Amino acid sequence: MPALEEPLRQPLKSVLGPATAKVMAEHLGLLTVGDLLHHYPRRYEERGQLTHLADLPMDEHVTVVAQVADARLHSFASAKAPRGKGQRLEVTITDGSGRLQLVFFGAGVHKPHKELLPGTRAMFAGKVSVFNRRLQLAHPAYELLRGDPEESVETWAGALIPIYPATAKLESWKIGKAIQTVLPTAQEAVDPLPDTLREGRGLVPLPEALLKIHRPHTKADIEDARSRLKWDEAFVLQVALARRRHADAQLPAVPRKPAPDGLLTAFDARLPFTLTDGQQRVSREIFDDLATSHPMHRLLQGEVGSGKTMVALRAMLAVVDAGGQAAMLAPTEVLAQQHHRSVVEMMGELAEGGMLGGAEQATKVVLLTGSMGAAARRHALLDLTTGEAGIVIGTHALIEDKVQFHDLGLVVVDEQHRFGVEQRDALRGKGKQPPHLLVMTATPIPRTVAMTVFGDLETSVLDQLPAGRSPIASHVVPAADKPHFLSRAWERVREEVENGHQAYVVCPRIGDEEDDPKKSARKKSPEDEAEKRPPLAVLDVAGQLSQGPLRGLRVEVLHGRMHPDDKDAVMRRFAAGETHVLVATTVIEVGVNVPNATAMVIMDADRFGVSQLHQLRGRVGRGSAPGLCLLVTEMPEASPARQRLGAVASTLDGFELSRIDLEQRREGDVLGQAQSGARTSLKVLAVIEDEEIIAEAREEATAVVAADPELTHLPALRTALDALLDEEREQYLEKG
Repeated sequence: MPALEEPLRQPLKSVLGPATAKVMAEHLGLLTVGDLLHHYPRRYEERGQLTHLADLPMDEHVTVVAQVADARLHSFASAKAPRGKGQRLEVTITDGSGRLQLVFFGAGVHKPHKELLPGTRAMFAGKVSVFNRRLQLAHPAYELLRGDPEESVETWAGALIPIYPATAKLESWKIGKAIQTVLPTAQEAVDPLPDTLREGRGLVPLPEALLKIHRPHTKADIEDARSRLKWDEAFVLQVALARRRHADAQLPAVPRKPAPDGLLTAFDARLPFTLTDGQQRVSREIFDDLATSHPMHRLLQGEVGSGKTMVALRAMLAVVDAGGQAAMLAPTEVLAQQHHRSVVEMMGELAEGGMLGGAEQATKVVLLTGSMGAAARRHALLDLTTGEAGIVIGTHALIEDKVQFHDLGLVVVDEQHRFGVEQRDALRGKGKQPPHLLVMTATPIPRTVAMTVFGDLETSVLDQLPAGRSPIASHVVPAADKPHFLSRAWERVREEVENGHQAYVVCPRIGDEEDDPKKSARKKSPEDEAEKRPPLAVLDVAGQLSQGPLRGLRVEVLHGRMHPDDKDAVMRRFAAGETHVLVATTVIEVGVNVPNATAMVIMDADRFGVSQLHQLRGRVGRGSAPGLCLLVTEMPEASPARQRLGAVASTLDGFELSRIDLEQRREGDVLGQAQSGARTSLKVLAVIEDEEIIAEAREEATAVVAADPELTHLPALRTALDALLDEEREQYLEKG
């Protein structure tokens, strides 16, 4: 059976006219009738109950329902109207919780002066700003709320008004009117859920859900609609992922079983410590996968410093033992060099294959990055083609066409969220048969997000820290309220250095942007400067510290725009203990391992995300001495940014922090929207709250795909899947 024709796919311009359709496409990315019907209300206002004016966010575009308390017209003289003909209308609106000032100027005064009379109710939309220390909306758009003459007061007051995600060019009520026009088409919506699933779970049909979400009569209508639409999103997404898993499981791969007394055994014998139970458990899961004739697809997530590299290295050695090669892909040169150094150190003479002094089972470990000299690069490429090098570690330079492997058996991708699926697949295409794939991330991902974003991968979690790791104490340093705390922070850095340790200072930007005429041309007002000073920069901070509180200590800088050789030299000096303090951007966020570094000061910490702060903090406390992380901020105590920093300081549990992070951000960011530029297809499903739905949908989807991989008997589901997997969304889905 072919996929069903979907009436909701008709373009908006054929229904709403070209002008409205153009605004919808440009400002909200809505192109078809279906897109518009799936643009759900953000919330609902009851006409009788008004919005909380007391809670309005600054600088945001808001829609409020309120009543006019009073309106005054003022005349004033101005350059344009010297004879006192300038007019300003000030309207105060109220909702019981607070009052808000509206202002209209000049020619824009006449209509609201006639319409916005005391007692009138209306919807107002505009950007919240501050004038004379009071919140106001300047020139808001508004729509009067007139009850139908037939309606009783009770019905009118109880009606639910949908408030849509809107923009300055497209107010909520205009979207509402457009939806009113296309709503009849909802009756023809093709229902993707199999009948048995829908009836078994007591969900309303799709046409009914669409009507109820846009035109609810009661709050129960909204609930019915939301539960049904959440299931759609969860189920269609999980079917897409289940089909990917199913297709991957059909691919052939070479089973890789390590030789009994080979490289892996020799490596384990020289380890100066025992593996944690977690490392052993995860290694077993990986070795079981490697031994099958289908490609492994596994996500290894572990806290910063939980020993993921050790687990990945043992998997690589097992593959080399079995006659294959392993490639490790790192997102930056600093990280690739760091991994190469630590792998060679951990392997010792086992990494000296073909050299004097190399052990009998040894192999070669080569590094391949974009900035290598031509001769070194030629040498590395030759070692890969001949199979001399069992392990290669590199950046995306590994993906280039010129790179050929003798027999690629395993690809390890570090920090998956930095790579697109095309890059992952390009590397996988270099094997004679698809190689096994191990994806690592130190960003803790709650189970639901793992099921949603990395749904095509099996997941292993390392949740113990290796023995000998030290606790990290974290504190917020409120530089604006208590400047002496910041002085104390620099004293603490000095104390650490005096005790033979080292420190990092992290800043949000580099500081040579001033060379850019576009950036320096923008003059800011003093208020603007005070309100939003530019983020602190590495180059400025390093200079101030060297001449001020850290005078006499060896301070160096590290940032992404430096030449790779300079970066490497700086990292080597820091690793060797020659530099006391490294002032850096977030290039040190992942993988940088200097056990002697015990302190970190993060400047403007409020400008970093929760997960990023957790990653950065993981760079200290990597040796036997306790770590210290100081989060410096100028944000006031009651601000959400300060509360976020408080949360980071109060726990070292990355999973707990990633939940906090998700609750504060919209799901769209979590689902890789930032990486792929595509719109997220999740509108009502919240990955944290709807854990049960996602887990159940995954089970149902797996069963449906196992029974009917091509969805031959479910044409409506195929239609929904095609809509989800158009160009943009396929990218979003896979990139994760």
